[in-house]
Formats: sequence, structure tokens, C-alpha cells
Amino acid sequence: MKTTKVSFFVLSLVLLLVTGLSGWAGAADAESNTSKTYVIGTDITFAPFEFQDVNGDFVGIDMDLLDAIAKDQNFKYEIKALGFNAAVQALEANQVDGVIAGMSITDERKQKFDFSESYFESGVVMGVSANNDTVKSYEDLRGKKVAVKTGTEGYTFAESVASKYGFTIVPFDDSSQMYDDVKTGNSVACFEDFPVLAYGVKQNNGLKIVTEKEEGGSYGFAVSKGKNQELLQMFNDGLTNIKANGEYKRITETYVGDNTQTTMGRWELVQKSLPSLIKGLGKTLLYTIVSLFFAFILGLIFGFMKVGHNKFLRGVATVFVDVFRGIPLIVLAFFIYFGIPQALGFTMPLFLAAILTLSLNAGAYVTEIIRGGIQSIDRGQMEAARSLGLPYRKAMMKIVIPQAIRIMIPSFINQMVITLKDTSILSVIGLVELTQSGKIVIARTFASFDIWLTVAIMYLIVIIALTKIADYLEVRVRRG
Repeated sequence: MKTTKVSFFVLSLVLLLVTGLSGWAGAADAESNTSKTYVIGTDITFAPFEFQDVNGDFVGIDMDLLDAIAKDQNFKYEIKALGFNAAVQALEANQVDGVIAGMSITDERKQKFDFSESYFESGVVMGVSANNDTVKSYEDLRGKKVAVKTGTEGYTFAESVASKYGFTIVPFDDSSQMYDDVKTGNSVACFEDFPVLAYGVKQNNGLKIVTEKEEGGSYGFAVSKGKNQELLQMFNDGLTNIKANGEYKRITETYVGDNTQTTMGRWELVQKSLPSLIKGLGKTLLYTIVSLFFAFILGLIFGFMKVGHNKFLRGVATVFVDVFRGIPLIVLAFFIYFGIPQALGFTMPLFLAAILTLSLNAGAYVTEIIRGGIQSIDRGQMEAARSLGLPYRKAMMKIVIPQAIRIMIPSFINQMVITLKDTSILSVIGLVELTQSGKIVIARTFASFDIWLTVAIMYLIVIIALTKIADYLEVRVRRG
């Protein structure tokens, strides 16, 4: 009977967590059923096709084309900035209705997605550091490392010629990381889509183009195979119309024309970037606080189950801890956000996926903190309390738990700091927190050192402040 009650309570808690967070995250997306708002996944670090400007708006060839087509065809859309790999996985999992992200139309991708007519003809070029005068052709790459961005035409081309020219491929998830690897000398060159690298060179990204453009593929707007055909048709019709009225030419020339950026000073750059970074920091703190709240509840439930007398409940708690401590956080995030919705056929809000991932991971560690704290109290104290006639539960609450809390406080503080830093890992599923905000700024400015230094200082200030507050509370509790 006791097992049934506890199991029912745990199930109720999980349902409350899922439904409550779904309602919270989905409230802002509630729309009238009379008109559908399409959710479009995109990259966020692929200038000039999609990136965020200094005002926090999504701009670029893809963004402006989509906006123009939506106005021409009179449909509504919502941008979900995920990063290229996450956007493609989200489309596979039906988390988004379509993807526009400089996505090359290939036979392999046509097996899973339906593509629009081509809206941009691309091609691949090789870039090297601006001060590198030794690498001028593919032959100069023999025995060296070449950086590429996963999922791009540049990656495919690099794979096709790597064995011929004897170089090693080093993959990255976004262009700015790839460029930094070349500038620091870890890789001697990179392969990138021509308009992307050409735009970056004009924005003083520290590289130069040393080869002619290879004949490349075409970019297309994608939807899942056999789904959202009305959206695909509207995209094609709108594309035809904006090409005819000159809007297409105006948009593309805005980004691929002569628009060299004026270099800002470091302090000016930091000042203009701070608003978006502070907003990202706020979200980091929000995710940390909410996930730790649920992690603490899970830790209490499974922690007491682990120190209880019921073997079945101890086994359940042990499985919970082993599973969610054993799965890497990034794998857990992918499984929850992409795997489960794809398998069960529903859409999961990003906020809910992030909170579930962090809560389950931290909850497993909090469970062990609580178990260890309780079991660190000498058993003789419990035996003495029972011998005096105190019931087991009252003895735990009045004698064991207060002492255990004092022991557990340092570990709780440590887990709080770990969870705060773990939020940065969830940028892989498109969560825009402090780290992802830094990536977005770097994609626009190519100022890796200045922005990452600012981000590091912001993390450091917050963590030191939280640690000092927690230390103060620990002293108060110990004295009390």
C-alpha cells in the first residue's frame, strides 16, 4: 500500500511538472485556431544568411526573403533560432514546420525532406588566415588540418577531396569557431560556402579567400517529407513573385554587395553587446532556479526512497540515479527534445525540454547528496531516539535531518554552481542563454576574444556572488 501511494505521488509530480511547464512555455504561443502560425527553424551564426543584429533582430538573406515571401503570400511565421544541426533534427522530429538555413539541396536530404525551388546558388571556396602566404592551393594542405562546419556544402566538399590531397578534417558547429581555429593556426585553412566566407572577409573576420569558387549546389527551404505542402507551395509562389518585382535582387545585394563593416573599438563593442548578453544571463539564472527547484523535489523523493526500508523503492531510486547520472547531459538533452517527440508524435516546448533535462540531471545528484547526508549521521543517534520511544519518522525529522542538512549545504552550493554552468551545454538544442548569446554576437562581430572574455567575467561574477551568499547562509545555519 505504501509503495502504491509513493508511486502515485511521483507520477503526479511528473505530470504536474510536464503540464505546468508546458502551459507556462506555451502561453506566449497561444494563437487563434483560425490562422496557423508556422514555426520555422534556422541557424543563428551563418551570416549573411541568418544572424542577429545589434538590436537583437534576426536578419540576413534567408530572414529577409522569408519575411518578404510571408508578406506576399499572407501567412504568419515564428522563427526558432536553433543552430543548423539542431534545426534539421527539429524538422525530423516535427518540432518545427520548416527550415531555412542556407540548406543545400542534396539527394540524401531529399529522402527525408521536401525542398522548395532553389532560392540561392552557392559554391565552395577555401579560406586561410589573412597573414598566411604559404597555403594557396589544395596541394598545400597535404599533412595538415582543415576546419569545416558540419552539415554544410563545405563539409561535403572537404570530405570528397580529403584523401586526394591528404589533409585531416576538423569539424565545428558554427562558422565563427571554424574561423577562430584557422586564425589561431590549429587548422591551416577552412572550406566554406562562398557568400558566407566572402561576407565574413568584408566584415574583417581575419581570413582571406585563396581559391576560385567550386561549382556548388543550391539552397532550398525544407519541410518534412509529405508534410506542410501548403507552406512549401506558398514559399515557391512567393519566391517567384519577389523575383519578378525586384525585391529578391534588393535583398541579396544588401548582404553580398560592398558593405565592409567599420571596426569598433573593444569598449564600444562590449557596450553594444551587453544588452543581449545581460538578457542571456537573465535566462541562465531563470533556467537554473527553476530546474533546481524541481531537482530538489526529485532529490527529496528519491533520496528518502534510497534510505528507506522498502527494497523496491530503494531499487527504483537507484535506477533513477544510475540512469540520469550515467547519461551525458548533451545526450539527455537531444533525447528529450528530439528523440521523445519524434517517437511519440508531439511537439515539446524548448523551455520544457531544457528544464526537464537540467532537473533530471541535477535531481540524480541531489538524491545522492541527501542520501549521503542522512547516512553520514551516526546510527546510534537513531537507535537512541527509538529506544526513548520516538517514532521513526519523528526521529528522522527532529534528530537526523537537521544534522544532515548542515552536512549537505556545501554540496548543495556546489550543485547550484554546476547546474548554472550546465545551462551552457543546452545551447546545442537552441536554448538562448548566456553562452548562446555570446555565440550570436560573435557571429555578427567576429570578436571572439572580447566577447568570450566578457561572457567569462559575467559567469565569474554571478558564481562568486552566489557562492558568497550561500556561504553566508551556511554559517547562519550552522550557528543556528
